[in-house]
Amino acid sequence: MRKRLFFVIWILVVIGSGNLKSQDLVDLVNPRIGSISHVLMPTFPTVHRPYGMLRFWPVYNPGILDTYLATRIYGFPINRPEHRGAPAMTLMPMMGKESLSKANHSSEFDRDFEITTPYYYSVQLDDLDMKVEFSPTERCAFYVFSPAISDKLVLLFETKDASRFQLKGTQNLIGYETVKGVKQHINIFFNHPVRESGYINESGQVVKSKKVSGDGLKYYVVFDASVQVIMNYAISWIDAKQAGRNLLKENPGWGFQKTADAGAAAWNKELGKIQIKGGTPDQRTTFYTAMYRTMERMVNISEYGRYRSAYDGKTHKAANGFYVDDWSWDTYRALHPLRFIISPDRERDMLRSYISMYEQSGWMPTFPQVYGDAKCMIGHHQAAIFADAWAKGIRSFSKSKAYAGLRKNAFKGTLLPWKEGPATELDNFYHENGYFPALAPGEKETIKAVHPYEKRQAVAVTLEHSYNDWCLGQLAEAWNYHEDAEILKKRAENYKNVFNSETGFMSPKKADGSWVEPFDPKTSGGDGCREYFAEVNSWNYTWSVQHDIPALIELMGGEEAFIKKLDQLFTESLTGYAKWGTYKSQPDATGLTGQFVMGNEPGFHVPYLYTLAGEPWKTQKRVRQLMDTWFRNDVMGICGDEDGGGLSAWYVFSAMGFYPVTPGKAEYVIGSPLFEEIKIDLGKDKKFTIKAPFVSTQNKYVQSITLNGVEQESYILPHSAITEGGTLVLDMGSMK
Repeated sequence: MRKRLFFVIWILVVIGSGNLKSQDLVDLVNPRIGSISHVLMPTFPTVHRPYGMLRFWPVYNPGILDTYLATRIYGFPINRPEHRGAPAMTLMPMMGKESLSKANHSSEFDRDFEITTPYYYSVQLDDLDMKVEFSPTERCAFYVFSPAISDKLVLLFETKDASRFQLKGTQNLIGYETVKGVKQHINIFFNHPVRESGYINESGQVVKSKKVSGDGLKYYVVFDASVQVIMNYAISWIDAKQAGRNLLKENPGWGFQKTADAGAAAWNKELGKIQIKGGTPDQRTTFYTAMYRTMERMVNISEYGRYRSAYDGKTHKAANGFYVDDWSWDTYRALHPLRFIISPDRERDMLRSYISMYEQSGWMPTFPQVYGDAKCMIGHHQAAIFADAWAKGIRSFSKSKAYAGLRKNAFKGTLLPWKEGPATELDNFYHENGYFPALAPGEKETIKAVHPYEKRQAVAVTLEHSYNDWCLGQLAEAWNYHEDAEILKKRAENYKNVFNSETGFMSPKKADGSWVEPFDPKTSGGDGCREYFAEVNSWNYTWSVQHDIPALIELMGGEEAFIKKLDQLFTESLTGYAKWGTYKSQPDATGLTGQFVMGNEPGFHVPYLYTLAGEPWKTQKRVRQLMDTWFRNDVMGICGDEDGGGLSAWYVFSAMGFYPVTPGKAEYVIGSPLFEEIKIDLGKDKKFTIKAPFVSTQNKYVQSITLNGVEQESYILPHSAITEGGTLVLDMGSMK
């Protein structure tokens, strides 16, 4: 009872002390939204600075994927270098040196006595009668350990890979852990002297030592009884000295509250780039939580003018930052386009980082991480990111270097899923015939380069590279690579080669030119539909022609037939059995509405296609339904793998009332906003305001559109209208 009472009093003191203002936008963020997954990955309650390279959430019960349901904590990370990835070095507090001999170093905790905000974390460890607090800067962090009992506090550091620890004097601990081939260095200072240190060897024996290195170490430090230990530390991908410099720059002294306050201010500044009025409390929380999710990455790993690159193993100078941790298949659709509006200078630096990675490694990366390219998913969607940037006026990067990298991927690289490197015979077939050849059901794979689990994904590869080639073609034309532009223009039409006019679906085609039979748009392609598609089925991929919607409408027989098929998409039954059957074969197909998958990226643009086919009210009705159903202020309030801002960016756009259907075109399709007023701060005293008079649950239909006082007939919003500043008025009503 004593420890719980103390904790409640502490909460009241912090929240009621004036340190946090009730109007702060960061107070609206709920990091627990989505903590229970629908099928695959939940969101994680991440504590970090916007785009900072140091990220935190506790190590909860092993085997408990949905963190909200965890009941024990097994450690606290020094850092989590990769989105939703494993920690690089953990530490666990204990009471009394004898606790080191225990096999299980963990503690029970109560979720109701845990506080998580974007900038501050605390928890009461019940087994230890101890409060633990955490707050980060971009490269540094504080831990505060406050035991309530009189016993010696022990901190146990654990690593999995090659690592080293060295205690210098009595209050400075330095070390590193290797993360997939790169070293994360740490430089730690304690506010009290370390009275004893050592490590636990493979036999479980305690061994005193001041300098330790090896694989999978367990290193401990012991402090006097009855002291509150503050641990102030920095990380570096360069070396321990640079970690020390980072600490002096960001966290000199012991100002824990100052760091937390600065973190809140940093979040308020970023979240304040979009101000909203109206909506329900839950809608406002969902909106600002979505914004917070979009600012977890890309991660800036530059360290005051320098960065260590895994792409060539060297340390480089960096005047404007070096950004990693991006999944371009997920993020080109909405996350990068959102930053083009609210953080164009940061987005410019991300583009420059991509170019540097190409120069250093020889390939334009697809999923760049701190340890190198993760080579995930399909497509060369960096072309879409660069084309979108260029179309929207972000041009402060080397055109020649960017084009060289993008062209190499498109003309000389393989199209195979989850691969990077030179073209294979399947790629040669694609370039000669205009489609990626599919295997018949049960046919054995003969190409060794094909990923044994991810398969060929033949239809998805054809569709996504058609779009990528269109994007690169836009750049080639703009940058005077006219011969390439003609080739790419033709390749951008390859999607037509996998459209089966008899069935009306994008379908797999064999090398001999015949269609794969039998074919079911719901299930064909095996588990996950991976033989022919990527994570979702043909019902969803059939619409993946973002760059040529008018031609897709014609392929489907005109606007009336197109809309009829869209209607069927959202109402078509599942695969003939209960929902679990669909999830068993397509675990990524979450947020199901008929056959439409809201919880995965390929369908993001689909609800907006009604507008492009002449039925905008259907877009408005559908996007409202999808937002209200699948994006909520609760622990299951994210309907799929959030993917570090992917789903959240879709929600931010849709809640504002417009969406970038085609990255690479400087325009947006108008939908149905949630709020009475949305004000986007563009910097330099310019703002773009969206007003939606009379908006409500029923008043979701746009009656008229006025831009800067001039009535508009089109539901297309030019990017220039936003960046030039002004006011868009969407008169909302209940009439369709």
